[in-house]
Amino acid sequence: MPTINLPNGARVEPFTTSPARDFAKATPPFPRVALAAAHVVADPLAEQDPWLDVKIDWDRTIAFRKHLWSLGLGVAEAMDTAQRGMGLDWVGAQELIRRSLDAMKDHPGAVMASGAGTDHLAPGPDVTVDDVIRAYEEQCEAVEAMGGRIILMASRALAKAAKSPADYERVYARILSQVKQPVIIHWLGEMFDPALEGYWGNHDHMAAMDTALAVIHAHADKVDGVKVSLLDDKKEISMRRRLPRGVRMYTGDDFNYAELIAGDAQGYSDALLGIFDPIAPAVGGALAALSKNDLSTFHDILAPTVPLSRHIFKAPTRFYKTGVVFMAWLNGHQDHFVMVGGQQSTRSIQHFSELFRLADKAGLLRDPEMAVARMRALLALHGVA
Repeated sequence: MPTINLPNGARVEPFTTSPARDFAKATPPFPRVALAAAHVVADPLAEQDPWLDVKIDWDRTIAFRKHLWSLGLGVAEAMDTAQRGMGLDWVGAQELIRRSLDAMKDHPGAVMASGAGTDHLAPGPDVTVDDVIRAYEEQCEAVEAMGGRIILMASRALAKAAKSPADYERVYARILSQVKQPVIIHWLGEMFDPALEGYWGNHDHMAAMDTALAVIHAHADKVDGVKVSLLDDKKEISMRRRLPRGVRMYTGDDFNYAELIAGDAQGYSDALLGIFDPIAPAVGGALAALSKNDLSTFHDILAPTVPLSRHIFKAPTRFYKTGVVFMAWLNGHQDHFVMVGGQQSTRSIQHFSELFRLADKAGLLRDPEMAVARMRALLALHGVA
């Protein structure tokens, strides 16, 4: 197996790669719903101002969704993993959703849900709760008009405009009363997006949870599930046990997903995760094992992916997308390591080196020779021989 010199603190040390792991494949349905929040592939050759313009390589972007579907995973489209509101605007998100829905027609049984939010409405002192409602309505109507299912994303504008939990209840009641199909509500924590601090009208997560649960119980027939991204398994389990019957908990916990998906005597979490993008082959293998009630193999596969995920999502967590795209480049899903908004620059060469080691340990470098060649190119760019 190829060896590469990688930075490790102040030293550069040789690292010998391992063979890629051969994960079992199985056909859904799986015992858990598993949605991967998928990234977008930038077009590095487009004429643009990289920090200001959004140029997408649509062929590679859609090819990656087909890769996820081929492994039995569903796709959560136009979410924060796709740099939604962090480079990808609402116009680009609509195009992304439309193209993905068209591609899904060629994959019988494929599953996809798409983000609808208010990111075309800039938060500000003059923005009212009614403005937020209209913004949500516009995006929900657009997704439904394309034939898509909705993931109701958290709103920066609402976090700014709301004066109390009652404002959140009014906004969500209005939108949920109008949607055609049950939606997935996304509670995205401030560790992912600092602008969402105090969501649901309270800075205390447990108090905020009371408001979210009140909304869900009042409109349970319009809620397929709730995705909680607080990186706190105890809070997720607490909320999971208080959900109405038939409403799913979709874990968004990229630190503790294995145990949350496995569940306990009182229930389990389904999954809608950004980490499922780079570890998709392992997820497919783990779910195949779970289909056979083989928890030993399930945990054997996912256990080494957890340190990798914790590293990718380490603080500042909002920069996790850089690690996701780095993995896609190492594994040949795209020919470059360029991101929308130039976000490939948000992590250090030390971070990438440790990510490389952890990905190898998890068996997720599908072609170690290619991964080493690409990593050497990045190291050279950073002055590491």
